[in-house]
Amino acid sequence: MTWIKTFDPMGAPGPLRDAFMSQAKLYPGEYATSTQPGVPAEEKITASHSLIPEALFHAFATFGAAMAPDLPLERRHHEMIATVVSVTNRCRY
Repeated sequence: MTWIKTFDPMGAPGPLRDAFMSQAKLYPGEYATSTQPGVPAEEKITASHSLIPEALFHAFATFGAAMAPDLPLERRHHEMIATVVSVTNRCRY
């Protein structure tokens, strides 16, 4: 759970929902299914950017662009890179 005020990105229509939906379109289809279905949207990592919708879009769209299917890496390579970076940064997620 974040320690800052957050909002559900899919809450009320407006700039936050638009930014969330726009960046989500850049991700592969398997990312549409939550890996934590019981966790409310306002407690997930994307919501940590919910106070500044434009920042939310740019922060998460960057990763979405890096996952583009026309790039030479496969999904398994992305996951290996993400795992090594997370371990290096001592990140739990």
